[in-house]
Amino acid sequence: MAIRTVVWGENIHERTNAVVAQVYPRGMHTTIADALNTDAAISASTATLEQEEHGLPQSRLDETDVLLWWGHARRTRRGLPTRSSSGSPRRVWQGMGLIVLHSGHHSKIFKRLMGTPANLHWREAGERERLWVVNPGHPIAKGLPRYFELENEEMYGEPFSVPEPLETVFVSWFQGGEIFRSGLTYRRGAGNIFYFRPGHETYPTYHDKTVGVVLRNAVHWAFNAERHEELMKAPNTPVDKAIEKIVERGAKLAKHPG
Repeated sequence: MAIRTVVWGENIHERTNAVVAQVYPRGMHTTIADALNTDAAISASTATLEQEEHGLPQSRLDETDVLLWWGHARRTRRGLPTRSSSGSPRRVWQGMGLIVLHSGHHSKIFKRLMGTPANLHWREAGERERLWVVNPGHPIAKGLPRYFELENEEMYGEPFSVPEPLETVFVSWFQGGEIFRSGLTYRRGAGNIFYFRPGHETYPTYHDKTVGVVLRNAVHWAFNAERHEELMKAPNTPVDKAIEKIVERGAKLAKHPG
C-alpha cells in the first residue's frame, strides 16, 4: 500500500504575488506533490488554507501517514483556528510523520512540537546555498552527492532556537558566509519529524531534482506503519490489575485529579 501523504500549503503567495505565480503557476503544494508522486510507493495529495477546515479535517488527518507543511504568511504562522491546529500534533504523537519545510519553522504545529521559539536570522538576497550532506549514511541522504547547490535561495542563519536534534543530515553554507543546520530529525511520541530548510517561494527550489530526491527519501523515512493511540491516553491501572499482586494501603484522594 502506498504511503498516504498530504502536502499542506497556504497557497497565498501563489495567488497574490506575480513572481511566485510565475514560478509555481499550479502552487508550490502541487509542485511538491508531483515530485513525490514520481515514486510509486507514495500517494501524495494536497491541502490548502482556503479549503474547508483548511483541508485538514480530523477525518483526513486520521488517514494521513505523512504530512508535509509549508507556511509563511503571518496569519498561518500564528496557527490555524480549527481542529487541524491541535489535531496535527496529536497525530504526530500517534505515529504520523511530519516534514516541515522552509518558513514552516514558525508554524504553530512545529513550535508546539519543539517547545521552543524556533527563531533564526534571515536575508532575502537570492544568494547561492550549498547544502553539505553531513550524515551520508542516513536514509534521507540516500543517493545524494557530497553536497548540492541551489543558485538562488533565502538565507537562514544560526542560532536556530530549536531543541538539539536526534540527527543532523544537512548543513548549509550561504554565499554571504552564514551557515545553518538545514536538515534536522526529531521524534515526538511515535512520530518522526524532519525539518528541511530550502524552499523560499520566489525561487524554483521545489522544481530542483535533488530537492525532490530529499523529499521522497524523507517521506519514506518519516513513515510509520503502526498507530499508537495509547500514547495519548493516561488510564488508571486498578490494584487488582497490577502485574504483581499488591495490597492497597495508605490514604488516597477520593478522586484523582489527573
